[in-house]
Amino acid sequence: MADVLENQQCPMCFKATLTLREDETEVPYFGKVFVFSMDCSNCKYHKADIESAEQKPPCKITFEVNSEDDMKVRVVKSGEATVKLPRIMTMEPGPAANGFITNIEGLLDRAKKVLESARDNAEDNTDRKKIKNMVKKLQNIMWGRDKLTITIEDPSGNSAIISDRTIVKKL
Repeated sequence: MADVLENQQCPMCFKATLTLREDETEVPYFGKVFVFSMDCSNCKYHKADIESAEQKPPCKITFEVNSEDDMKVRVVKSGEATVKLPRIMTMEPGPAANGFITNIEGLLDRAKKVLESARDNAEDNTDRKKIKNMVKKLQNIMWGRDKLTITIEDPSGNSAIISDRTIVKKL
């Protein structure tokens, strides 16, 4: 059951057009989580995070993507987590970082969209070509033609990659 507060003051545009939402959901093999979100209908500000119902220790999670089937593997990422895609990009935590529940494909698709935006805004042809090759590498990984080791470091312990091939260590 979701708790919803409407007509709150937005931290960006200061209008009373912000909706706060808290949902409780069960993630198989991870447990109960709370999903928090803020959405402003005026300026389109959005912020989301996820928190485990039970306290978990800081963790470093590693998973090797090596087939197209791996695209279905569930990912839980908190707003405090750093996601590392070696030789492609690092998604750092910070005030604008969002927590989310997705799968490997969704995670890689988010990275691809960030890279495509950077490519489209790059002024230097060398940078544009380098980013274009990273996008191509991500696409090949998504098609199962290339491998990638994903690392998530989370001081809050609220992240997971749900697979029997996932390696979890203390951070």
